[in-house]
Amino acid sequence: MSMFCFQCEQTAGGSGCTKRGVCGKSPETAKLQDLLVDTSKKLGWFASESRKAGKVSRDIDRFIMEALFTTVTNVNFDPENIARMIKTGEEYLAQALAQHRELLSDHADKLNEDIPFEVKPLPDDLKSLIETGQNLTPEIRLQAYGHDVAGLQELIMYGLKGSAAYAHHAYILGQEDDDIYAFFEQALGFLAEKPADPEQLTTMALDVGKVNYRVMELLDQANTGAYGHPRPTKVRTTPVAGKAILVSGHDLKDLAELLKQTEGTGINIYTHGEMLPCHGYPELQKYEHLVGNYGGAWQKQKREFDAFPGPILMTTNCIQEPRDSYKDRIYTSGLVEWPGVRHIDGYDFSEVIESAQNSPGFNEDDEPAFTMTGFGHNAVSSVAGDIVKAVKDQQIRHFFLIGGCDGAKSGRNYFTEMAQAVPEDCLIMTLACGKYRFNKLDFGQIGDLPRMLDVGQCNDAYSAIKIAQSLADAFNCDVNDLPLTLVLSWYEQKAVCILLTLLYLGIENIRLGPSLPAFVSPDVLAILSDKFGLRGVTTVEEDLDEILSPTASA
Repeated sequence: MSMFCFQCEQTAGGSGCTKRGVCGKSPETAKLQDLLVDTSKKLGWFASESRKAGKVSRDIDRFIMEALFTTVTNVNFDPENIARMIKTGEEYLAQALAQHRELLSDHADKLNEDIPFEVKPLPDDLKSLIETGQNLTPEIRLQAYGHDVAGLQELIMYGLKGSAAYAHHAYILGQEDDDIYAFFEQALGFLAEKPADPEQLTTMALDVGKVNYRVMELLDQANTGAYGHPRPTKVRTTPVAGKAILVSGHDLKDLAELLKQTEGTGINIYTHGEMLPCHGYPELQKYEHLVGNYGGAWQKQKREFDAFPGPILMTTNCIQEPRDSYKDRIYTSGLVEWPGVRHIDGYDFSEVIESAQNSPGFNEDDEPAFTMTGFGHNAVSSVAGDIVKAVKDQQIRHFFLIGGCDGAKSGRNYFTEMAQAVPEDCLIMTLACGKYRFNKLDFGQIGDLPRMLDVGQCNDAYSAIKIAQSLADAFNCDVNDLPLTLVLSWYEQKAVCILLTLLYLGIENIRLGPSLPAFVSPDVLAILSDKFGLRGVTTVEEDLDEILSPTASA
């Protein structure tokens, strides 16, 4: 069975996965995800129309958010689970169609009478649902519209997927914003109408970036409201003796609930991957059995999970196909699903705890080693005066933000080498799992400041933006006038929405790698390069020479 997917950086041949996803996604799963996306577009159109008549369905809004997040790379690989979501979406579509017909009689002047797509019953059996998805792949749009238009359509959709993931993180902590839901409806309805004007598509893509900035702000408020503002924290990166549970993914609430339930049990909790920044939150630091971080970025999980002597809890995205050696002790939660892997509904982690008690744990303490995290915007703003003084005293020549989504594809050693090559009078900020390329190296200090500041998870790009804006205010200049360079790695759709946010904010001369998105055509990339200076990475030597040249600093 064939498929077509090119939504992540590691897509096969740099053009598209056609037999099986590099991420491990089967053709069946890919087609069901395409059908779920199509259902979400149609629901968005109806929801946007109903909103014009004053009718808002929070159930549909939340379903759309979960549906889009479900289709993000490395989230849900379970065909039967996705099929159930599709059938739920079909029920919502039937309700939305009936409501639209009712509203037309009273609001004909506001509503669109012409529905730009068919709403017809979907088959009940899994095989037929998969066959329906065959006609909805991105390849169909590439053939119908060409790479420029279809690529822009996908750019919008992938940005929405990433933004929906962040919105869902905030929702889990009780934070929602109706304006965000309204925009999701509008953007999906726009895509449902099959737009083909490049200018309109580009405008909508930047609007996704605009709204995603608000989404990241909302998530920042949710995280800090629940767990306090991150503060600079030294985190142990080697094991200690005792029973152990490893938590990977992104979800702070899952970790918090697990910490509550394991308090006093003698079980130690370790973070993995994007959970490292959790150690900086005061309300999570209260738990003494949150002992450290184990391993590195998501793409090394098979080897690292195999060696971990206890159960693993995988929250949000980043799951890979589990090896048989640990498949009986890995658990998923939230929207993450893998066929044959036990899923935790809600926050009852008793099964995970029992598994930890029956597992060997670590026999002895390893030699202590540490890394730092917790340099969010609140923490850095508190020392902004020291940073400004260091710049004026010529102790800091340039700022580098080196980070983003990591991956296994060759060429990512560039980011390690770039961090190592940055001169000692330059300060490095980092975020997301891209930090694991170099965060255990010793970069020393500039005065009392560490030379490397871990800002947090990928969504903490909001913090990085706030830090840049506060520095620009301190120097009474524009962000683009700062001695600041963004060197970003990308992998999946959350990185796409962050990039769109940076472009919306007018941030120029971003370097992106290790390769540029396959779904964006060369002509569109040329436009983005001309307008924003967006470019791919080359070599460390060439890029660093250009960044630090007197002409670039002038």
